[in-house]
Amino acid sequence: MESTTELRVRYAETDAMGIVHHATYPVWMELGRSDFLRELGQSYAEWEARGVRLVVNEIRVRFRSPARYDELVQVRTHLQEAGRRRIVFGYRIERDGVLLAEGESVHLVAGSDNRARVLPDDLLALVQAR
Repeated sequence: MESTTELRVRYAETDAMGIVHHATYPVWMELGRSDFLRELGQSYAEWEARGVRLVVNEIRVRFRSPARYDELVQVRTHLQEAGRRRIVFGYRIERDGVLLAEGESVHLVAGSDNRARVLPDDLLALVQAR
């Protein structure tokens, strides 16, 4: 499964050269991740209400081509790995089929107290059924 989040580049996301600032891409990846879970049938807010958190352990972004103010971009999110203690999401950020950036985020499962936990069986089944 792949979810697609479309967004328009806001002026505040660009630098003095009119190009999207590199720090914006992890924010877009978060939007994609949230939409991905929502499309599976449960929002991340519902996971947190149950005391399940996905703590960011690592983020990687490889930049390929710049995005600019007012362009429509698509964040394509997919699941690369899902286990009891760790989930890895992959991303492709595109504009009209042109690859702008690609990356991945690694998340560790934790409880509301931010201590390591295992993903409950029903949530594991939800993400693995992708």
